[in-house]
Order: sequence, then structure tokens, then C-alpha cells
Amino acid sequence: MSDKNRQVQRPAFDEMYGFEQTIRPHYAQVATGLMAQSTEALWQKQRDAELIFRRMGITFAVYGAQAGEERLIPFDVVPRVFSASEWSWLERGLKQRVQALNMFLHDIYHGQEILKAGIVPREQVLNNSMFRPEMQGVTLPNQVYAQIAGIDLVRVSENEFFVLEDNLRTPSGVSYMLENRNTMMRLFPNLFTQHTVRPVQHYPQLLLETLRESAPEHVDDPTIVVLTPGTFNSAYFEHAFLASQMGVELVEGQDLFVNDFKVYMRTTQGPQQVHVIYRRVDDEFLDPTVFRKDSMLGVPGLFEAYRRGHVVLTNGVGTGVADDKSTYLFVPEMIEFYLGEKPILSNVPTWRLDRPDDLKYVLDHLPELVVKEVQGSGGYGMLVGPTSSKGEIEAFRARILSDPAGFIAQPTLSLSTCPTLVEAGVAPRHVDLRPFVLSGKHIRLAPGGLTRVALTEGSLVVNSSQGGGTKDTWVLED
Repeated sequence: MSDKNRQVQRPAFDEMYGFEQTIRPHYAQVATGLMAQSTEALWQKQRDAELIFRRMGITFAVYGAQAGEERLIPFDVVPRVFSASEWSWLERGLKQRVQALNMFLHDIYHGQEILKAGIVPREQVLNNSMFRPEMQGVTLPNQVYAQIAGIDLVRVSENEFFVLEDNLRTPSGVSYMLENRNTMMRLFPNLFTQHTVRPVQHYPQLLLETLRESAPEHVDDPTIVVLTPGTFNSAYFEHAFLASQMGVELVEGQDLFVNDFKVYMRTTQGPQQVHVIYRRVDDEFLDPTVFRKDSMLGVPGLFEAYRRGHVVLTNGVGTGVADDKSTYLFVPEMIEFYLGEKPILSNVPTWRLDRPDDLKYVLDHLPELVVKEVQGSGGYGMLVGPTSSKGEIEAFRARILSDPAGFIAQPTLSLSTCPTLVEAGVAPRHVDLRPFVLSGKHIRLAPGGLTRVALTEGSLVVNSSQGGGTKDTWVLED
């Protein structure tokens, strides 16, 4: 067990300076061109960025806050930089992982070979609240369930990354990746003449190509829509942004109806058949005739049209079973089972609290560990032991004891840091990375992703809903 906890004492790796406090080669021009500016000059750029974001309406709603409260996600003007070789290795690992996850999803809704082989426990899948029995036997185009995946990565050394979690239901944040780049290009045009930074602005086109490739068979020119829960959803800006960037309609459930097992959109010219729905509505709200009967967000009859192959939902119904944090434990075995390959990207060492030995160890070491709800998200429902009070730890201990299978635990990793503009000047802050992987007939991704930064000194929680910010992520050409 002690081997799982080996990262705890390691100092944080600084992505600009490494462990040796020497500027790493691919950061050299950022250091001289950006970091040489005065703190006041950088803060003026920061204020300019906030003004741009406000004018664009780039906000997110905060659940649990006062009704209608919208906040800016803090944006940091110091970019995070990856060399071409670093990104090439990450890209291979991300494609491998997402391919295996999609094969797993197809398998559990068809032959269930991985369950028969005992690689993943049968009860782990069939008793999971995200498993949808209604999907058994439903074959999707390209056998892809998660057309859009957001894979959260953390770095602990120059050549060591871990996958923190797989987001396969309705991963968000890509609009901030795109607007961060647009903002940096407006604020620091000279930096982009000094560097050859790989573009990300073509992501909406990549997404549109992926959605077109996901259309029902024999549909050559599919009609695609983005289905949103509405303006009160925390990610509504992103829904509207992506629909606009792709040139497709943004719709709510009331804008669609089903006739003869086909889905139609109401338009001023009359009904128009819809073939692909990029849905940002959770499974249980999609169709009140199959899932939650009180849902006002979905479309009656939608699931039967989907099951018959007349419309495709992206991401697929039932993908949540693969991004559950207890399923996460088995992804390395999935890669070996389906692809016959060793995983390129490693999981964070993890304790399963439904195992008595793991539970005992975790309860004895709660102040040292991070404990998460297996179906939690957004940084909620978790304990960060080293930064929690005794009272918080004891309260969480009681939660664990009431339902051990509902939690996993991991060592407190020393997440890498990036230079970040804070009140006192430029200082290191912890970061993670969410690349977005698109799967249609091919797997593709824009270089980089969304870097999230914990703006509070010493904090490891990067989620925007808990005070985190974002950075532009650069991947340099060779």
C-alpha cells in the first residue's frame, strides 16, 4: 500500500523551470517576451482580458448560488506551453485510451466479453446507476458511444503524467479553450509571431466533421442540432457558442418532436428531420416516456427513434458507466484486453473502499489522501485530506463508513505548477489539463486543451465552480 502513496512527498514540478530551476527550452521565449514585462503591465492585460470576456458574455452559472448569478471564469495571461514531442506522446496515449473506452461501451451493451473474462466485475457494470439496460443490443454508427471525451490529466514530473478522470457524458470547457486562444492573440500578437503555436481554432470544424461521421447509415447530408437544457444551465454559453461556430441550430426539447419514429425540428418553413443531436442534456431527462417522467427538457419518443437508428445522440445514452470513478480503475486492463497494448498513460494509484484492506488503510490515513465520490463531479463530494480540518475529516469518515462502495481514494499528488499572475506578481500555481478527444470514423483532437489553474496558493482544486481559473495552452511546432 505504501507504494501507492509514493508521490505525496515529491515537490511540485514547475513546467517553466523544471526541478532544477532552469528555464526549459520551449519556455525560453515566453520567459523573455512575457515574463520580462512589469507586473502592472501584465495586470493591465489581465483587465483587458476580463473586459473582452464580459463583452463576449463568456460566463458560467453557479449552481446553489442566487438565482441568475453568472460569473466570469478567471483567465490567466501566462500561457502553459508544451513542446511538440511532449504533445505527440500525450496524443498517442489519449487516442489509445478513448478507443478502449468506446470498445468497452460497445461490449457491455452487446457481448459483454470483458465481463465474461472477469476483467471487470459483472456487478460493477450491471449494478451501476449509469448503466442503461435499454441500450443492450443497440448498435451505434462506428460503434462509438463517446464522440466527445474530455480526459483530465495531471503532471508530476517532466515525463510523468496521470489520467485523473475520464469525462464521457457531456464534457464541457472547450469554448473556454477557444476563447482563451482568441484573447491571447488579441492581447499578445507579438508572442505569436515569435512562436509557431499549433492552432486550435479549427476545433468546431473537427467537431462538425465528427458529428457528420456519426450520422445514421445512408444519410449523406445530415441535419445536426445542439440540444441544450436552456439558459439556466451552467454551460449554456458553451452550447450556444458551439452551435454558432458549427453553423447548426441550438434547440431545446420543445423545439423537437417525434413522428413515425423520426425526429423533427420545428422551423418557420415547416418540420425538418434531424439526424444527429449533440445533446448537453443528461440521460435521465432525454425522454419522459423512458426515463424521468417529469422531465420537461427532453422529447417524448426520442429514445425509440434513437434505438431504431433514425437519429444519433452524441454522446450516446449509457456512456456514464464508463466515466464512473469506480470504472476508471479498470481502464488499463481494458486497453490490454481490447487492444493488446500496454497503456501509454497511467491511472493515479487508487484504493477501492469496497475492499476491506483498502478501506482500513484509507480510514487510517485520511489526512494524507484525496477521497472522491465515485459519481461526483466538479470538485464536489470530495475530501482533500492535507487541506481539510479535523472536523471535515471526521465528517467525511462518517460518510465513507455509511457507504464504502460509493468512494475511492488516491494519494495527494504533487500536481505540476505553472507561472500564474496573482496579486503579488507572477507565482507558481497548480494546474491540470483537459484535452478534448473526438471519435467518429477517425479519432482526432485539437492540440492542447483546457488548462485549469488553482488560483489559491497551495490549492489543488482547479474547478471553476470552486474558484479555479483557466490558461491558454500552447503546443509548439518542431
